[in-house]
Amino acid sequence: MLAYSSEGGAAAHSTMKKKKTCTTATLAIVRLFFLFPLFFFFFNGDSQLLESPCSAATDCGPGLYCGNCPAIGKDQPFCIRGQATIPSSIISGMPFNKYTWLVTHNAFSIVDAPLLTGAQRITFYNQEDSVTNQLRNGVRGLMLDMYDFENDIWLCHSFRGQCYNYTAFEPVINTLREVEAFLAQNPSEIITIIIEDYVHTPKGLTRVFTDAGLDKYMYPLAKMPKKGEDWPTINKMVQNNYRLLVFTSDSSKEAAEGIAYQWKYMVENESGDPGVVPGSCPNRKESKALNSRSASLFMMNYFPTIPVQSEACKEHSVPLADMVATCYKSAGNLIPNFLAVNFYMRSDGGGVFDVLDRMNGQRLCGCSTVSACQAGEPFGKCKAITVYNMTSTTTPGNSGSFSGSVQLTGDASRLNNFPAIFALLLLSFFVTFYTMLQ
Repeated sequence: MLAYSSEGGAAAHSTMKKKKTCTTATLAIVRLFFLFPLFFFFFNGDSQLLESPCSAATDCGPGLYCGNCPAIGKDQPFCIRGQATIPSSIISGMPFNKYTWLVTHNAFSIVDAPLLTGAQRITFYNQEDSVTNQLRNGVRGLMLDMYDFENDIWLCHSFRGQCYNYTAFEPVINTLREVEAFLAQNPSEIITIIIEDYVHTPKGLTRVFTDAGLDKYMYPLAKMPKKGEDWPTINKMVQNNYRLLVFTSDSSKEAAEGIAYQWKYMVENESGDPGVVPGSCPNRKESKALNSRSASLFMMNYFPTIPVQSEACKEHSVPLADMVATCYKSAGNLIPNFLAVNFYMRSDGGGVFDVLDRMNGQRLCGCSTVSACQAGEPFGKCKAITVYNMTSTTTPGNSGSFSGSVQLTGDASRLNNFPAIFALLLLSFFVTFYTMLQ
């Protein structure tokens, strides 16, 4: 089992301090620690519980939906977890950087999103439900790609820093208004927005956040910890209404607009294919080393370069748990604060949500899952968890998850993104060729 210091950061168990020859065994122990609670969830006889056969969402209990996972041979529908436990609802009062939060990569890049430009969209998709639904399901971080487009600021999944009518999704203010509505309805929740920033309009970000009514929630840049110190407690942030953290990839925006430059405040592993190689967790080139303590937040990316809907359920099982253990070690025994994924609801059972529970359980109370934590009890004193147990993420009647059954159909779904992949490669070739001729 892993132990953590009184400051809340991870400290290696005594066996982790032994010779390098123990590396493989240690990684195996960490992996076992993360995977063990799955047995409690998978082997139960209640037809309403996780992994039970289903034909509709009504066959599954709260926080579950009816789906399948052909990528691992599970063609028949079964109940899959679709909502996160909000860790601060169980253990409150800890600094913000002592929790782990779920982040959706390209949260706006949604399958079947309306075509607002009149052009057929040619791009990759990363999520399946609205940003509002993502937030209701316990997502607390949104990765958004913002571009100048049509004399406005739009969300685009594009390339070469340019938005086109076939890569555009919607004006960013639409999504930001969804965030504002959620914060207004849920006064104890905190959301983080990470911007891949291609906006060159002067004060463009300031204007759009103000127009969306989000300026009143934004955490002031001047108050952000800049040398790796702890953030304020969740309770203090809520009390001050500092419930929106915004980070940008453009360093100039700190001085120009007072928006935090992402890699001054967090470390981050490599995204895309380099970030899913088993046993490897390199830092992103813009980021400091993962084991640096000069930044108090840690973003862990876990998604392939080319998103394939039907493969996500396989990726969000054992490989994800293994990669968390790998990145934990690469960061000097520090558990990530943010876990960013594609198609966050797809799994072979507990998925991303179960891994998050285990990460928060370790960090907050020394238990195998956050559901075993007991407020006010000593670190390591855990309650017995024998069946699936999840805390609702929102007030009753305001839940998310899917309202029906969500199934993939085998071979055809595996080529879900093939037309987009081919078109983008072809387009990239012609753009490059044209550029060379200029």
